[in-house]
Amino acid sequence: MISLSDDEMSAVIDAARPIPSRDRSDFVREVVAELAKYPEIGPGIIGRVVAKIQRAHLNPPSLRVEPRLRW
Repeated sequence: MISLSDDEMSAVIDAARPIPSRDRSDFVREVVAELAKYPEIGPGIIGRVVAKIQRAHLNPPSLRVEPRLRW
């Protein structure tokens, strides 16, 4: 079990906001499991772990624009 300060927990919760609601609990569980591997936890470790796991959970919309066919 790990213990996070209010600020650290807020950082994790803030990082979960852009993730679809159905996947947020999995995201938080993965972050906590990864953080448990470190002997000391601070803002830097939390930021790196959150960014890594967030990339795996985010599925941003494609911004690619398909060319129109002209007839």
